[in-house]
Amino acid sequence: MDKLDLNKLPRHVGIIMDGNGRWATGKGLIRTSGHKAGATTLKNIFKTCVNLKIPVLTIYAFSTENWKRPKTEVTFLMSLFSSFLAAQIDELCENNVRLKFIGKIDELPAKLVKEFRRAEEITRNNTGIQFNVAVNYGGRDEIITAVKNIAQQVKDGSLSVEQIDDKIFEDNLYTQNLPPVDLMIRTSGDMRLSNFLLWQSAYAEFWFTKTNWPDFTPEEFIEALIDFQHRDRRFGGLDNK
Repeated sequence: MDKLDLNKLPRHVGIIMDGNGRWATGKGLIRTSGHKAGATTLKNIFKTCVNLKIPVLTIYAFSTENWKRPKTEVTFLMSLFSSFLAAQIDELCENNVRLKFIGKIDELPAKLVKEFRRAEEITRNNTGIQFNVAVNYGGRDEIITAVKNIAQQVKDGSLSVEQIDDKIFEDNLYTQNLPPVDLMIRTSGDMRLSNFLLWQSAYAEFWFTKTNWPDFTPEEFIEALIDFQHRDRRFGGLDNK
């Protein structure tokens, strides 16, 4: 295998952590066992990102559509978010990580919202990797919210229609001031975005694997990074060959 070039790493990696339920079902376990195993995988992949000094990592933890899942599973996931955060917050601070939760956070259980906001405040001044956790997140909803915010600014007179451009729009997204997604990874075989970071992934490179998320290893993550480094990224232009 080719070696990883530390000078050509993506600035922003997005991960759709799919396959927890399939992993559990395949082993004859209940679905929540898959989510527990997936949390361990997340910790390992996140450590790899920290070690490689990848500037931004954004994970898809819970979509606006995931509320359709069985109530017991949703309740378990909310509890898992809380326990995982409590267990990892000190280590996040030790690694100089800045944590941010993106999505309709205020619609989550009040106790969880308080825990999320406290973690964001604790890590607010850290200067290392930016770790975004998308919870109750939908890409279309994010875009609609941005449009409404911009429309309100125009209505208030603080912004003119002529001033609206990419920068103005991006300033009204959850990922304000962050680079666009360079590499999007999805596990478990499905090849779609599933309403995740639609604007931010306009020129992202995609890397799909049939591996279920609990079995996704740092070695496979590095394989994805190496593959990314071999992509010819022209952003709509022509190469220089």
